Amino acid sequence: MSEWPTVKLGQVAEFINGDRGKNYPSEGDFADQGIPFINAGHLTNGEVSFSNMNYINERRFRLLGSGKTRQNDILYCLRGSLGKTAIVRENDDAAIASSLVIIRPSDDCSVGYLYHFLTSPFGHVEMRKFDNGSSQPNLSANSVKSYLLPLPPLAEQRRISEVLDRAEALRANRRAALAQLDCLTQSLFLDLFGDPATNPKGWPTITLGDALVAIRNGVNAVQRTEPGGWPITRIETIADGTINMQRVRWIEPDDSLTDGFQLQPGDILFSHINSVEHIAKTALYSGEPPRLIHGINLLRLRPELDSVEPVWLLHLLKHDVVRTHFRTRCKRAVNQASLNQPDIKSLETFLPPLPSQREFARRVTAVEKLKTAHRASLAELDALFAALQHRAFRGEL
Repeated sequence: MSEWPTVKLGQVAEFINGDRGKNYPSEGDFADQGIPFINAGHLTNGEVSFSNMNYINERRFRLLGSGKTRQNDILYCLRGSLGKTAIVRENDDAAIASSLVIIRPSDDCSVGYLYHFLTSPFGHVEMRKFDNGSSQPNLSANSVKSYLLPLPPLAEQRRISEVLDRAEALRANRRAALAQLDCLTQSLFLDLFGDPATNPKGWPTITLGDALVAIRNGVNAVQRTEPGGWPITRIETIADGTINMQRVRWIEPDDSLTDGFQLQPGDILFSHINSVEHIAKTALYSGEPPRLIHGINLLRLRPELDSVEPVWLLHLLKHDVVRTHFRTRCKRAVNQASLNQPDIKSLETFLPPLPSQREFARRVTAVEKLKTAHRASLAELDALFAALQHRAFRGEL
């Protein structure tokens, strides 16, 4: 272990909350363009993502009394996705939602070093000390100020940050390769079927409801975080079109649930209650694990298999045109949006011949094999990065 001094984070950084008063933007203040109004959903892989960004006008921005960002600020999530973190790279006006806090390091603390600490297991340990543990987890800025931070000399902070930056770049390259494979799948869809917005190939048109046997919500059952019993889905279960078994919960076995709520291969889970950017996220159940219960707050879409290939339907629903359609029809609150079943079923779309859908599914399967190999490589890089983090903040790097 190092003999570096340990300081409270509030000693080496300024904390700025968002404006939570009467000037906080309401629904009518948001626009298609203007000044970014950043929430937790916009923090992605340590960066502020401007995909599906919320914007406010300049007048509303000027009225805000706090929460205005500067270049090299660190944004940190206090509610919901606790500890989600990003660095502000742009030198443009922007403001934060109430779920975030701005951390502005002093001259004695490197931005990169502090970012890597907050996102490391050491930073997560500090976070858990102050998490209230409720169903709506939250922190206060004062709690984060009390995080204990090992503080080496500034030159050493920068060296550590550079080492971790290089390791993170390798991970980012692997993630980029996976994203390119996602783009390949989208290209395959457009080549075979055309744009859903214009239907240039003149396929027959239907509503989404016509393509489904059923659409229904899940069961509201008592869930546990500890493995044991039957796995049950939740909103966090959906990840990149697949079901992430690391994020399921567990319930007591109950045979009365098997008929109505046990998923069948080909079922599609659909996020209809979430923050706006996560509305219409989807995942396809492949049949693994063999028993998976459909939990509340995710809709289950069951395709009509005589005319619809589930893989084709999944990628139709993932298409930007379709997701944008749903987002424009959801009911919005400040931090959450919802989409009702009639608006989902009424979506008008095209229906290519089933053999064409199956050919698309065959090609997607080949792409998925490549993605599996890239994910395995990324997992190895993640393990390496975690080892470097462990050594870095123990003074052993």
